[in-house]
Amino acid sequence: MSRRSGRRIFWAACLLLCLAGFLASLLSGPVRTTPGDLVRFIKSPDPVRAAIFLDLRLARAVLAFLVGAALALSGAMLQGYFRNPMADPFVVGVSSGASLGAVSATALGFEAAAFGFSGPGLLAFLSGLGIVSLVYALSLRRGGFKLETILLTGIAAGALASALTSFLLFMRSDSYDQAVFWLLGSFQLAEWGQAATIAPWVALCLVASVWLARDMDLLALGDETAQALGSPVRRVRKAFLAMSALLAALSVAVSGIIGFVGLVVPHWVRILIGPAHRPLFAASALAGGTFLLYCDLLARNILPAELPIGVITAAVGAPFFLYLLHKKR
Repeated sequence: MSRRSGRRIFWAACLLLCLAGFLASLLSGPVRTTPGDLVRFIKSPDPVRAAIFLDLRLARAVLAFLVGAALALSGAMLQGYFRNPMADPFVVGVSSGASLGAVSATALGFEAAAFGFSGPGLLAFLSGLGIVSLVYALSLRRGGFKLETILLTGIAAGALASALTSFLLFMRSDSYDQAVFWLLGSFQLAEWGQAATIAPWVALCLVASVWLARDMDLLALGDETAQALGSPVRRVRKAFLAMSALLAALSVAVSGIIGFVGLVVPHWVRILIGPAHRPLFAASALAGGTFLLYCDLLARNILPAELPIGVITAAVGAPFFLYLLHKKR
């Protein structure tokens, strides 16, 4: 089978699975519904079914898809950025910084909402972006734009943010239950406002990443070679780092920390369709959204009580990633 045929099969399979996932999400919930109920609602909408199918289920499915697409796209960017398939959206400290902001808001009772974010979500978004900006600034002070310096600085900053988060939880144990939402991830509070807030940014970053995909292909050859071939290396690296951090911070702000999506999905897509970044970015976004859509279905239906979605992604992603590593080795 040629690479082009394999890509066509991959895209067709992902699209079919995505549509099936949305349909299953519309029919899954505490209120029992059937395909006939959905057809009757489409023919003759009523307020009760609109609240069930649109405001609760479809909004949740759309938000899950957008978050999965954002995390997978962010992971694909960072894996190309660091030239390392082990990189993920949280390697530069976004998740730890966002968790610190969310737990701080919960502990302090900060409830000011803006741009479709709740109080904890807003502080999670701002602190996630803030820690990446700090990591970048500290890395430059250490003598230039070096991947190793950025990576190690991100790990250190993330560890410090995690320690501060643990300290806040220890001092304010009464806020632990609310903090679990951010530490394990969930779409229980999904609404259309959140989806409308992040959708334009996900679309913009996807278009920009596809536009800059050729430069990312050149970066895989090394910075000196890429610059000799006409790529503005410094500006391209800034753009990809900013987009990946923005996507990860937006995801954490609306859903909490959801691991393994940005690590496993781009790695899997790269094996199936090849390393060229233009199709890789688009395919990772679609596959990541589809993957998280099904993980959310499992989180809602595998037990009588809803599981945090981070538990599902870790349970599915970790063994699959170990399998990939063993097979590739």
